[in-house]
Amino acid sequence: MPIESYDLIVIGAGPAGEKGAITAASFRKKVCIIEKGHDVGGAVANTGTLPSKTLRETALALSGFKARRLYGVDLSLRREATLADFMYHERQVSASERGRIMRSLRGYKVDLYRGAASFEDPNTIRVSTGPAGHSAESSPAILLRGEKVLIATGSSPLRPPEFRFEDDRIHDSDEILTLDRLPKTLAVIGAGVIGSEYACTFAALGTTVHVIDGRDMLLSFLDHEVSRSLTEAMERLGIEFHWGQMVANCEAPDSGQVVLTLTSGDTLSTDGVLIAAGRSSNTATLNLASAGVTTGDRGILKVNEHCQTEVAHIYAAGDVIGFSALASTGMEQARVAMCHAFDKIYKNVIERLLPNGIYTIPEVSMVGETEETLKAKGIKFVVGKASYKQNARGEIIGDETGFLKLLFAREDLKLLGVHVIGEQATEIVHIGLMAMLTGSGVELFNRACFNYPTLGDLYKTAAYQAMLRISDPPSAPAGPPPAGPTT
Repeated sequence: MPIESYDLIVIGAGPAGEKGAITAASFRKKVCIIEKGHDVGGAVANTGTLPSKTLRETALALSGFKARRLYGVDLSLRREATLADFMYHERQVSASERGRIMRSLRGYKVDLYRGAASFEDPNTIRVSTGPAGHSAESSPAILLRGEKVLIATGSSPLRPPEFRFEDDRIHDSDEILTLDRLPKTLAVIGAGVIGSEYACTFAALGTTVHVIDGRDMLLSFLDHEVSRSLTEAMERLGIEFHWGQMVANCEAPDSGQVVLTLTSGDTLSTDGVLIAAGRSSNTATLNLASAGVTTGDRGILKVNEHCQTEVAHIYAAGDVIGFSALASTGMEQARVAMCHAFDKIYKNVIERLLPNGIYTIPEVSMVGETEETLKAKGIKFVVGKASYKQNARGEIIGDETGFLKLLFAREDLKLLGVHVIGEQATEIVHIGLMAMLTGSGVELFNRACFNYPTLGDLYKTAAYQAMLRISDPPSAPAGPPPAGPTT
């Protein structure tokens, strides 16, 4: 069988795979990408990031959620929309992203192979093109040989065996977008990022939502003040949390509601169940043993700072290497990997400061240290806060509970951490990110003139508060931001 040779073979056409492929192609390398799914784009375009965020925005718009807060108006005609109405825009956005990816690959002359990839040896990849479920040996196949290989196969939701996923009322986070009707009640198992985001979206649509989690707080990696504020906001949405609880039994009769028995002995009856109990890397079918690559827990690939596996010419990026499992970080990882693979120096490290965006209602975003991590490290700091309610743009958009929280080093007032909860939090955080990347602090915000009215002006208010508090005892609580003008 003839073997086509490439400088780079990429396995997986999600965000990490796409960026890795076009990065190498921009170096004038011969590149191909292999995708076993029906569509390119991976979970980001098809089942995760873009679909879920689009559904969130559509829910906010069609449910009249923001209008009710601003004007006390219930847009009842819009609230009669079916789930298919809510998903219409999501389908458009996803299709547009898939089209963009295909244009990008064609523009960089990246060859696309459709089929399941598996290693024959460290440099040879078999692409099986037969029906799903057939063995690689019995399916029509193409053999490809690559000088370098990038594994970017992403991850899939975990499916605990105690749940009957064949039941049309029980869903993982990929399936939840295929619902044909909106459940009146929904149990979300797992209060991680995915579970919290979907809990908020369905609550905004009028579904009664129960969140069940074995831990005792929401998203503990967040600054704890932000975590508490988000918990309270979600409770105001009508979401009920069941902390310190696990599902001991799940009964799904042929008709009616699903009955969940919790470890406390309490029971919940709901129309639907969403299991958001983590994800596992998509590595099981790659025959990695033939390549000499080993996996860790949940199939995660271990890599070094260049995203290089233990086999020098094989790299991995994105969800397949585990935390932080964000599309943005996966893209950066792939770019760094390809620069290292082809000895290019323009991007040789993954920046340690990576923003985290959570699309709950309200949005949350952060970068850098939290109060808790600074205290654990013994670093003295000062807090500056600014409330959306005391910001003119915040008043205009009707956000009464959002705030920006900045953490500065007490010694030199360098910015160490940025935390935002509220409208456009995932955008606002980038101002602080850029300040941190340049080693800046209070003085930068003191010098800057922000448009008025804007949420960006929150940075000046928070910076001024930190300057006023510099004589306070170290690590004292921030307290409410000062009233009055924002400049």
